Amino acid sequence: MPSLPEEKTTSVSIAGRFFIFWEKAGILLAFIVVCVVFGILTPVFFHPLNILNVIRQVSIIGVMAVGMTFVILLAGIDLSVGSIVAFTGIIAAAFQVKWGGSLFLSIVVPLLIGAGIGFFNGFVSTKGGLHPFIVTLGSMSIFRGATLLVAQGRPISGMSPEFRFIGAGMVGPIPFPVILFLGSVVVAGIVLRKTVFGRYIYAIGGNPEAALLSGIRVDRYKILAFTILGFLAGLSGLILTSRLNSGELVAGQGYELDVIASVIIGGTSLMGGEGGVYGSLIGALLIGVISNGLNLLGVQPYWQMIVKGAIIILAVLLDKMRQRFRAS
Repeated sequence: MPSLPEEKTTSVSIAGRFFIFWEKAGILLAFIVVCVVFGILTPVFFHPLNILNVIRQVSIIGVMAVGMTFVILLAGIDLSVGSIVAFTGIIAAAFQVKWGGSLFLSIVVPLLIGAGIGFFNGFVSTKGGLHPFIVTLGSMSIFRGATLLVAQGRPISGMSPEFRFIGAGMVGPIPFPVILFLGSVVVAGIVLRKTVFGRYIYAIGGNPEAALLSGIRVDRYKILAFTILGFLAGLSGLILTSRLNSGELVAGQGYELDVIASVIIGGTSLMGGEGGVYGSLIGALLIGVISNGLNLLGVQPYWQMIVKGAIIILAVLLDKMRQRFRAS
């Protein structure tokens, strides 16, 4: 009988060490292990052209993951990001091909539309007292339908070389989308860690009632977080449309899964108040590497969806276990 408490203490200690390790280096170690495994299974994985392709693809998801980090830090969610990508992309393509060809308008208007959709999602969910899941589920359908209406059921192709630079240009050896992605990570990291806005985001996500009693305008910061995400989803729409040289009707389908998975795998808690964009950076890279490696191995897309879903469940399970350990 006396040995039981000692066994319990040892078990908790082991669990504690595991979660401390996972929070600090677990996701990075998982990323390295996955890269090594795919490098062994398919030597093409480490070919420079393939690495370049991976980081370009990751940039589109990664930019949105930065914005999604703000929302999930507030214990929110946004399922409409894929539809925002499609809608802003088709608007940009329409300005390029049908509505005068203005480079300025084809960039600025989609970004403003993306921010506007994010503002709409945040405003309705906070002021209307609706869960963001419901609001953004509705937005996902609305703006997917709006994409079809604007495009009249057909892709819009034929962008100018200047516009194509956004998604296909290079600055030296670095793809321009990668610069946009890393730039958004750095800026968001500074905002979250070094500004009052960032501290309020963590405070609201950790305890919204206490934040409200402290005088923080909770609704305002929630709306701002969704607006940031909408803006960055619009930027991803520009990157994708530019890279494809076409506004596609099915653009962004399933992106919400990859974006949310990147943030959760990166260590941002669905309960809010914990995490950051640097973890989301590694999470996005991990998702991109897994997708690329499975493609190189000839794994069917259906199995890839199963793998991604399983990864999300595992990440959420680890987060719940970490929360329980801290509470104990």
